[in-house]
Amino acid sequence: MKAQKNKHLKKAFMWYKVKELSEKGLNKTQISLEVGIHRKTVRKYLAMSEDEFSKWLEQSKNLPSKLHDYYEYVRVLLDRHPYLSAAQVEDRLKEEFSQLPNVHSKTVYNFVQVIRNRYGIKKQSGHQPRQYQKLPESDYGLQTQADMGEYNMQTNGASRKKVYFMVFILCRFRQKYVYFKNAPFTSRDAITAHDNAFAYFQEQTREILYDQDRILIMDENLGDVLLTQEFKIYCSQMDFKPIFCRKSDPESKGKVENAVKYVKYNFLRGRIYEGEENLNKSALAWLSRTANAKVHSSTKKVPVREWEIERSYLLPVKINPKITSEPLLRYKVRKDNTINYRSNFYTLPVGTYQGPETMVQLKNYQEEIRLYTVEDDLLSIHPLCLGRGMTIRNTDHIRDKSQSILKLKEEILGMLPNKEKSGQYVEMISREKPRYFRDSLLLMKKHIASLEMDFLVRSLDFCLENNLYNANTFIEVVRHYRDESETSKVTMIIPEINIKNRLDALDIMPETSNISTYENIL
Repeated sequence: MKAQKNKHLKKAFMWYKVKELSEKGLNKTQISLEVGIHRKTVRKYLAMSEDEFSKWLEQSKNLPSKLHDYYEYVRVLLDRHPYLSAAQVEDRLKEEFSQLPNVHSKTVYNFVQVIRNRYGIKKQSGHQPRQYQKLPESDYGLQTQADMGEYNMQTNGASRKKVYFMVFILCRFRQKYVYFKNAPFTSRDAITAHDNAFAYFQEQTREILYDQDRILIMDENLGDVLLTQEFKIYCSQMDFKPIFCRKSDPESKGKVENAVKYVKYNFLRGRIYEGEENLNKSALAWLSRTANAKVHSSTKKVPVREWEIERSYLLPVKINPKITSEPLLRYKVRKDNTINYRSNFYTLPVGTYQGPETMVQLKNYQEEIRLYTVEDDLLSIHPLCLGRGMTIRNTDHIRDKSQSILKLKEEILGMLPNKEKSGQYVEMISREKPRYFRDSLLLMKKHIASLEMDFLVRSLDFCLENNLYNANTFIEVVRHYRDESETSKVTMIIPEINIKNRLDALDIMPETSNISTYENIL
């Protein structure tokens, strides 16, 4: 009865809300999207006067007459299995009763809900809820959480516009930043959002926690997360450490999840879309006015005031994201893997130069330049040099990787049997998968020391014969031979033989015949 009363109150509130929005000039479609009900329901409510609506609300809602004969079956079914959905109940009815009337699934749903309400049968989960505890507050300057979101905004017309955004929140005291786009985010857009967030916070934390978004990572890889190429280069040149949540683990980044909802329902809801630039300007004003200026419900502190304290624990920012009006330019790559820009030389990763026609793209910022491939993959970030004749190096480019790879290669060859075949196999990995050569050598170094030489020899022959030039495959073949050998071993079972002592064996009384036997024969 209480549930029915609450349902009536909800409908009455909805009727008044529909009338109110209609008086403000919103059409049926806009009202439907605003309050979250079907357009036909909006039309029905608008056609009713207050008296007509009250009478309609007071009408008793009877069970569908077509399903009345199945009332007791459904009641017993729900009583025994309260976790069943209406769709499952419908399927059971079709399975058990071949003469079941042809009714809409919504009718079955209403039928099930009435029975649940009358008998107080609450729908239960089929599994135990996950148990977890509230995490302690992070240290000053330790962590930022970041996440993506999207929302359908109202426009001046009848249509709606989907916007995409990225939210950053300093975990200690919930200082927030949000960046909007009118199209889905790319890796480059995410990097721009990072730059803008760092500029807004004026500093950066030592860690940033993310969800597993495809514009940031390619594969979780059992904890060894594979980043997208552009984001990997960006992270390698920044001071923060990227950390990614496990799948189906939203509680790990609950702070930013709440921030995403806050952006949707405090800032975006009811706002008219007037372009990406205006939206970002309004968002900055909202952050200063509300999101970072009001007392936070959990910390009971004002984020912007606490941010002043936390700033001394944050890391300095390397990037100034303000872009100049200079267009994207193409430059030839020199043989020494540099480009000449404004009378200075900027280094590129070794191997960028692939011939006299190798080109890169350059994007000029106020205090830095970024170099991209012609396919728009980020190669390097350099501070802009205002002098002349200088060589600006990235610390990662200074390191002679070829020498370290050579030493690693020699170390692996020393661990493998048959130098000729081992050298051939390692060389083929280098030729077939040059970008993953270092990772392949490191993987082999990690595993082959614990594997027996005989299995390594057999695996080496097998991989060479079948052209399997992959370190993961090599290790798997070795383990296969090892497991096969272990299962094929036969344990000899020797029966227990009780061997007597020599003296005991001599202490034997021979069996004698009875003399009467011989007398009878005679």
